[in-house]
Amino acid sequence: MTDQYTSSASQPQISSSDVNGTKVYSPTGDKLGHIDELMIDKQSGKVAYAVMGFGGFLGMGEDHHPIPWSKLRYDTELDGYVTDITKDQLEGAPVRNDNWRSDRQWEEGYFTYYGAAPYWV
Repeated sequence: MTDQYTSSASQPQISSSDVNGTKVYSPTGDKLGHIDELMIDKQSGKVAYAVMGFGGFLGMGEDHHPIPWSKLRYDTELDGYVTDITKDQLEGAPVRNDNWRSDRQWEEGYFTYYGAAPYWV
């Protein structure tokens, strides 16, 4: 029996569970990290941002950065997402720690940091 929810490159939608673990690349094709999870706005149903794992070694010491969803585009050849966010930007970027709280002020801060329009406007 074929799984009716299996994603392929030709389908316009993808399961959120299939996004988790997908690699994120720079425009030059360098691997920056991977998607840990998607954060979805409960009211609108829009993807607010992706949480990207960056740095560390074998998952140890890894930072988790909120990346505006609008800053990611899927590349079928790389089978991953490409962003114009640089490694230097990521190294100085807001980090999501274990005690993080998401509110509009916090969200506005990282959208501004990356020069992206907030998803709620």
